[in-house]
Amino acid sequence: MQKITDNVYVESKLSMCNCSAVVTKDGVVVIDTPIIPANAKKVAAEIAKLGPVRYVINTEPHGDHISGNCYFGGKVVTHEGTRDAILASKVEDLKNMLKMMAPDSPSIPDDFSYRPSDITFTEGLTIYLGGHTFKLKNMPGHTPYQLMVYVPEERIVFTGDNVVVGNMPFLSPSIPSQWLKSLKEYEKLDVDRVVPGHGPVTDKSYFKQMYKIVKGCMDAVRAAIAKGMSLAEAQEKVTFAEIFPNIPRDERTVMVIRMNVGRLYDILKKS
Repeated sequence: MQKITDNVYVESKLSMCNCSAVVTKDGVVVIDTPIIPANAKKVAAEIAKLGPVRYVINTEPHGDHISGNCYFGGKVVTHEGTRDAILASKVEDLKNMLKMMAPDSPSIPDDFSYRPSDITFTEGLTIYLGGHTFKLKNMPGHTPYQLMVYVPEERIVFTGDNVVVGNMPFLSPSIPSQWLKSLKEYEKLDVDRVVPGHGPVTDKSYFKQMYKIVKGCMDAVRAAIAKGMSLAEAQEKVTFAEIFPNIPRDERTVMVIRMNVGRLYDILKKS
């Protein structure tokens, strides 16, 4: 795990999403868990060396953030909507995700299960542990149930996939207008470091860049609608190449682009 501050560690290579640990005097708070069970076990073992896990916080309901919960101790904390999503998840869902995201990963072990939340909320929640404050707030955008985890003592915020660095965001389940509002709210935080859902740790200046990315995607689809394109035409012609000139155009990326265009087309066509 990469040491970010004296008390904050981030793992991104094994976890796909960023899996983080904040060490306090009374135990560890984990933020998001790895999707591949074997890697979740490895990360859990590394975090156990830092202290006992008191809480696991999932920033969103997607499988790459919640699937490793069963290999960690402590209480699981999520938005109420994320708990519903976890309860609705099936092992077959994980198999399908791994075929797409990690086709070389081992089979799912018998000790895997989707572990739902022990504690939920809808708007905000504050956890005090070992001299640290964890301010959780619903910041809808990438999904309706996105959480911000702000730790003022470390001058750091964990955003989930409301911020991604070096990757194309997944817009298919998003609420783009609220996403832009949430990014403006993030800019008000007094932080030095931002841990995105995917990609390297950055600073608060990236909130403006993320705003440009989301708005740029919206503008590209809005322009296609203004030209009278059908959904199928927009999915064929809108590539977001100006926004993401260096992202490889592999099969998975093309699929994500088409899904992103479809989601934005549906929302913007109604507005």
